[in-house]
Amino acid sequence: MASSSSSISFIFLLLLFTISVAAAQIKPIYLPGTYQSSLLKKQEKTKIPFKTHYFPQILDHFTFLPKSSKVFYQKYLINDKYWHKGGPIFVYTGNEGNIDWFAANTGFMLDIAPKFHALLVFIEHRFYGDSMPFGNKSYKSAKTLGYLNSQQALADYAVLIRSLKQNLSSESSPVVVFGGSYGGMLAAWFRLKYPHIAIGAVASSAPILQFDKITPWSSFYDAVSQDFKEASLNCYKVIKGSWAELDALSAHEEGLTEVSKIFRTCKGLHSVYSAWDWLWEAFVYTAMVNYPTKANFMMPLPAYPVEEMCEIIDGLPKGAPKLSRAFAAASLYYNYTQTEKCFNLEGGTDAHGLHGWDWQACTEMVMPMTCSNESMFPPSSYSYKEFREDCKKKYGVEPRPHWITTEFGGYKIEQVLKRFGSNMIFSNGMQDPWSRGSVLKNISASIVALVTQKGAHHVDFRSETKNDPDWLIMQRKQEVVIIQKWLEDYYRDLKQN
Repeated sequence: MASSSSSISFIFLLLLFTISVAAAQIKPIYLPGTYQSSLLKKQEKTKIPFKTHYFPQILDHFTFLPKSSKVFYQKYLINDKYWHKGGPIFVYTGNEGNIDWFAANTGFMLDIAPKFHALLVFIEHRFYGDSMPFGNKSYKSAKTLGYLNSQQALADYAVLIRSLKQNLSSESSPVVVFGGSYGGMLAAWFRLKYPHIAIGAVASSAPILQFDKITPWSSFYDAVSQDFKEASLNCYKVIKGSWAELDALSAHEEGLTEVSKIFRTCKGLHSVYSAWDWLWEAFVYTAMVNYPTKANFMMPLPAYPVEEMCEIIDGLPKGAPKLSRAFAAASLYYNYTQTEKCFNLEGGTDAHGLHGWDWQACTEMVMPMTCSNESMFPPSSYSYKEFREDCKKKYGVEPRPHWITTEFGGYKIEQVLKRFGSNMIFSNGMQDPWSRGSVLKNISASIVALVTQKGAHHVDFRSETKNDPDWLIMQRKQEVVIIQKWLEDYYRDLKQN
């Protein structure tokens, strides 16, 4: 999302799950709001209309061991331009990255703040950005990373919000939490776990049902493939066939050299799978951010970039190798601005501080994924045994594949939430691969699913532009109307009491 536009996460995107692809290769899977950092460019800092603060947060909210009271400083951002005492507080539940990045890309909250006279607060997730409990040693081992999980993060938000309201002498201010992707999951869970703190939650592109066997494991990649198939059947077939050509090249003695030439690499490749990942990520992320207007969230991209990619493929000679055509399409993702003379497929830096997600994926955020025969990616299966062994090797920990559904629920969610839940919006666009793991039907009169056919990853959280399509304008208007009702009900009850 461009700085002039809107939401995040999600960003993203997406962890390091493992699936076997094309024989023995282990592939990364891209979790909500988490994006493969090795390929991200260092983006210029965008000036955002927020003041930066730091809150003294305790390390462990759930034990009373001496070390639990250790304090670290949690970053949060505030915009009080439109707020008055007693007015609502809109809180963004931070994702897996630097909070400035999310604030710069969540224009929807800024757009609606004047209407509601709302205070805007963006809270950074522990172990991301500048909110490091152990400083530079925060990622040293499982002993420090053990304090990185969603439950601790939610408790951080609860403690900070309560303290903020006290310091502002505005205890009666209603709180609405917002989040996109993983941040959307946190927003939904926060409403369930802390209903006495937040009166409502707006969860955009929040795949809270992507766990255990609630959602078919192939749904994510089936959705990516469907996006390209709808744009062009030929495009889908070319991409589907490109993997075999790449695999065939890898078997040749000079295969790496040939792949390096095809992919115009700045340096010779050490592994053919670097090219494999480069293609894979371009198609996945482009499907996720297939926005109806130009954007610069992950990379600078045109409006509807999936269609643009397919036009590139369809415009090349049919006799050209599928791999060359797939490369030309993927280059749109990495080089839409035409500034790159060559591509670095190996190495890179973590521009947005996302690498903590690897730990979360190996502990609680276990989302099995596969590729079906209908996918444009090579068919693959999921092996929990391989995944478990990889995590143990990496961190020395055992994943807990059923913990999220135990802690937050998910099975038979329609039956469960309608009996005790309220005031939640689940917004999704069906072109977003993560939509399949979210709530797509209304659960009750106050737990609402807003679904658009054309929408991509948390597109509703982007800043409004003059080029926004009617369906997106309507989706945002619906959200505003629902939030307004929550607030009106709250203030009416407050007045009566």
